[in-house]
Amino acid sequence: MNKHDEELELNLKPRPTETLSIKIPIDTLESLKKVAANRDMTLDALIKFYIGQSLRQDLAKLFSERVLESTAEVLARHIESKEEILTIIQEIQAEATL
Repeated sequence: MNKHDEELELNLKPRPTETLSIKIPIDTLESLKKVAANRDMTLDALIKFYIGQSLRQDLAKLFSERVLESTAEVLARHIESKEEILTIIQEIQAEATL
């Protein structure tokens, strides 16, 4: 193994897991199998990928909402005008979505 290969080595620590049984409509399952095969992935890996991707998006959204709430609270301690605070929060939201 050369130095370049060592830099790319990925060391994953196993995490505790739990088996979950869910009901999925047959046509959805068939579509998942087709997508998994097309991506050269196992069905299990594809489902974990989808869950992880959506979970990260939802957690990022929750975090950003908490930051905005905290920002509004801090602004409220320094600015008396609720309208001005709302305008600032809306501007932050608009900038964040660009």
